[in-house]
Amino acid sequence: MPFVYILKTKTDGYYIGSTINLKDRIAHHKGGYTPSTKKLGVVGLVFSQEYDTLSEARKIERKLKKLKRKDYIEKIITDGNIKIK
Repeated sequence: MPFVYILKTKTDGYYIGSTINLKDRIAHHKGGYTPSTKKLGVVGLVFSQEYDTLSEARKIERKLKKLKRKDYIEKIITDGNIKIK
């Protein structure tokens, strides 16, 4: 199943992504194999939410990335739910 996920980085920030294989994707990030997170250093997964289709997950991922608001991302993590459509 497709997921939107949020990773905590060593730079005290967050990285947002989507994937159909969450376990393997996190391993790639932690192993330094993903250019977008290699320099940030990944601490770990702090949030994931499952979707019916990969296109739906990617749509939510793009919306979250456009927001660029740390406070909103932290609210999603605390609440345990993404509330945008």
